[in-house]
Amino acid sequence: MRALVTGGTRGLGRAIVDALLGDGYEVVATYLGDAATAARAEAEAKARGQVLRTVRCDAASSEAVTALFAEEAERGFDLLVHAAGFTRDKLMMMMPETDFDAVVAVHLRGGYLVAKQAMKGMISRRRGRIVFIVSPTALVGRPGQTSYGAAKAGLIGLTRSLAREVARFQITVNCVSAGLVDTGLTESLSESARKEIVSGIPLGRTGRPEEISAVVGWLASDRASYITGQVVSVDGGIT
Repeated sequence: MRALVTGGTRGLGRAIVDALLGDGYEVVATYLGDAATAARAEAEAKARGQVLRTVRCDAASSEAVTALFAEEAERGFDLLVHAAGFTRDKLMMMMPETDFDAVVAVHLRGGYLVAKQAMKGMISRRRGRIVFIVSPTALVGRPGQTSYGAAKAGLIGLTRSLAREVARFQITVNCVSAGLVDTGLTESLSESARKEIVSGIPLGRTGRPEEISAVVGWLASDRASYITGQVVSVDGGIT
């Protein structure tokens, strides 16, 4: 089995990659800016006898995504996990258009680009799994995250429609809505912001990356073969 995980060398993406490697997948993980971290992840996997290849690829670039899939066309992927992303949080009144566009480009446009390419091989094999990582912000909203919430909500809409388009090929498409998880993406939060968010989590704590990656692995497995077009929330009860 082969998997592609965008944004798979750091944070939540890295946890997903490690879980899939543990399940016996060969994994290709993309990154954008930190080549040293990517190389370290690859070396650590090799030391464990696992197969991980890291590739620099901008998920928002049609040219970069097309080139990646052209290189992998011979073997293709059984699973796609789109975990690449970042935030540029600001109140919408003060948010530059460039910030809004950048966030939407990576999360939503990137999801469209990688899914479109991954589907080609999945359709020919009449089997595949696609999982988008989204956020409770898309479902309940959060001040200062209009761009992030809009992008993730767009992925939910994409998921529901795409699931219906490709179901006849035995391809499932689902979202995992990850709550506040201790990863690099949340390190920029101030202590007061973190406390405010945690106070609104019924379970009263942040999530662990492995709690998200376990659900991704389950959706990728045959045990979840009758589930498609769904948003599985792993957020401590926020939604």
